[in-house]
Amino acid sequence: LRLRESGGGLVQTGGSLSLSCVASGETLESYSTGWFRQVRGKEREEVACMRNDGFTTYLDSVKGRATMSRDNTKNMIYLHLNELKLEDSARYYCVADPRNECPMTDDYWGPGVEVTVSL
Repeated sequence: LRLRESGGGLVQTGGSLSLSCVASGETLESYSTGWFRQVRGKEREEVACMRNDGFTTYLDSVKGRATMSRDNTKNMIYLHLNELKLEDSARYYCVADPRNECPMTDDYWGPGVEVTVSL
């Protein structure tokens, strides 16, 4: 399974961003999928996780601002994050877990995309 993210970049506080991730090599249908983020030198955070039954969890700091979705027919997952804050700046990674659990621990990772939120 290979994952590749797209989206991100430089956005202003209060704005929104949309990230996409396409999977290849295997179908995501049986996986839990989601998004992690990490700031260099800090612990990574699981931003969102969705099992294949639709059960979804969000990091407390993004609840109410984040929406994760997946399209198994296209083998893609998405993250939309609005009301962006400076602390949302991080490298965002698309992740898939064959155990179909949230939080994810036995994971496949994409290379990540950088998100920078500025004033």
